[in-house]
Formats: sequence, structure tokens, C-alpha cells
Amino acid sequence: MPIAEIKNTVEAKMDQSIAAFKNNLTKIRTGRANPALLDSVHVDYYGAMLPISQVANVSLLDARTISVQPWEKGMGAKIEKAIRDSDLGLNPSSMGDLIRVPMPAMSEERRKELTKVVRHEGESAKIAVRNLRRDANEAVKKAVKDKLASEDDQKRSEAEIQKVTDRHITEIDRLVAAKEQDLMAV
Repeated sequence: MPIAEIKNTVEAKMDQSIAAFKNNLTKIRTGRANPALLDSVHVDYYGAMLPISQVANVSLLDARTISVQPWEKGMGAKIEKAIRDSDLGLNPSSMGDLIRVPMPAMSEERRKELTKVVRHEGESAKIAVRNLRRDANEAVKKAVKDKLASEDDQKRSEAEIQKVTDRHITEIDRLVAAKEQDLMAV
């Protein structure tokens, strides 16, 4: 594999790692409501476990309340039970066809726990990026060994891969700091 292709591939994979990390951060709840919070909750729909977003409209009523509008009459109770049974600590209430999911206020202790979770997620994302760097450097070394590139190309490309890695790790640190600030804001 040519060195330029290795560099492009590793950068694309690192971008995917950042995107996955951002997605994980949206699931960590702050005091504000976010419809993406319910993405991980699945409900039994005629024997198949489907995400709530595939059986109902999920939207915001206000800054602290998510509304869930089931598409079928009989699904309301199942959706409400699925939300209550999830590990999100939410307590939905139904008003006719509409299910309201209020976001409870978070205690200082819970905020600190969540910042630890955010830091752990950030560290996992950094590890993924570093693993991608290692794999790319090994691919470059293999190209040199197979006489597809010179040792000068190897040194140059390893330095460029390190710059890309540093840029992605800085982005992860920035996202962690922003999320921690968001969590600690009362």
C-alpha cells in the first residue's frame, strides 16, 4: 500500500473515532434535554426490539422535557415502560397519546460522576487514535521492508502521522473540556 494511501486511511479512521466519541458524549446527559438521549432505549415492537425513534416521534417540549409521540395507539405503555426500565434514571409520564420525559435536576455528586465518565470516554478515544497511529506506522515500515518506499519516506511519513495524531488528540481534549464545563454548569 502506498504511503500516501496509508496516511489518508489513518486520517479518515481517526476522524471516525472522533465522530464516535462525539456520539458517545451526546448520550451523557447534562441538565438539559436532548432527544438523542433516548437513542439507546429499545422497545418491543411485535417481537422486534427497535429504537424508540423508529416507533415514535421524539422531540423537545422545552429545555428540560423530551416528548415522545407514538405512531400507534398501543405503543404508549410499552415505550413508557422501556424508558423507565432503561438505566437513564428517567421517569416518563403519559398525557393521552403524548409521553413527557422530564429531565431531573442533577446533584453536584452526580455531575462529578459524569465528568469522570466523560474523562474515561475521552481516554478511550485517545487510545483508539493511538492504536490507529501504531497500525499506520507498522504499515509504513512494512512498505519500506517490501522496498515500496525509502527510509527517508518512512521518517517523513511517521512525522506526518504523528502530527495528525496530535491534532486528533487535541480535538478530543477540547471536546472533553467542553463537555465537563457543560456538566458542571448549574
